Amino acid sequence: MSYTPDTTRIGFIGLGIMGLPMARNLLKAGYEVTAYDRDAARVDALVKDGGKAAGSVAEASAAGNVVITMVPASPQVEEVVLAEGGVLDHLESGGLVVDMSSITPQTSVQVAEAARAKGLRALDAPVSGGEPGAVEGSLSIMVGGEQDDFDAAKPILEVLGKTIVLCGPAGSGQTVKAANQLIVAVNIQAVSEAVVFLQKSGVDLPAALDVLNGGLAGSTVLTRKKESILAGNYQPGFKIDLHHKDMGIVTDAARTVGAAVPTGALVAQLVAALRQQGDGGLDHSALLRGVKRLSGEDADGPN
Repeated sequence: MSYTPDTTRIGFIGLGIMGLPMARNLLKAGYEVTAYDRDAARVDALVKDGGKAAGSVAEASAAGNVVITMVPASPQVEEVVLAEGGVLDHLESGGLVVDMSSITPQTSVQVAEAARAKGLRALDAPVSGGEPGAVEGSLSIMVGGEQDDFDAAKPILEVLGKTIVLCGPAGSGQTVKAANQLIVAVNIQAVSEAVVFLQKSGVDLPAALDVLNGGLAGSTVLTRKKESILAGNYQPGFKIDLHHKDMGIVTDAARTVGAAVPTGALVAQLVAALRQQGDGGLDHSALLRGVKRLSGEDADGPN
């Protein structure tokens, strides 16, 4: 079975920075979407675009033969999917759970096993690309699960992303996402250090970032974040709070498998420190503020 618009009803749980634009893209593609979020205003926003409102997780789950979850962390997935009265108790037999949250690989394995025990199917399908990727439908989606389930879900995933890869069995998508978050955090930290170094050296910062991004130092992080960094705009596309959670996942997972991540561990501490300084609600590019403070600069000063 392939989940195409004419055969598929989607329950969508979690309409945050990422979830709302993702649900909107599914509506534009012709899917029937019934959504739930604790913030009723977000549900109302989707209804204005043609979606249907659910008053509970149970109602959203019963409305679809596919349920997509996009919530902050493992505890919320456990509450929404695994707990009594959750997704697995209300999704129709043979239905598919696609968890697109960023959580621990162990939780994704638990979801897959619990789904299988109830005659359901599950994929872990975390994403990368931030709010712009969610809006554009250009996310990178790393998937864990069975090949048949991946093939069935691919029409849905192709609405949401451009790079969609089955990485292995249940939990594999989350493992790859953890590696992604490690690379992104280290990259942002390196860009932040370079920005402060260039500023204190009196170099034309916009020109310097342009030329750096044209060479081997170039990156998606620099392309996506350059203008907001120059403007000192840390409106969240992905919050420090969430990256803090993800760095905990990657450092714990690396310890479990015996992989050394010394740079990642250091950046995890810098992310944690920034959060303790009150910047948890800002975009993860606000790592620049931490470097400024360490360099004796005003974190709120011009870039």
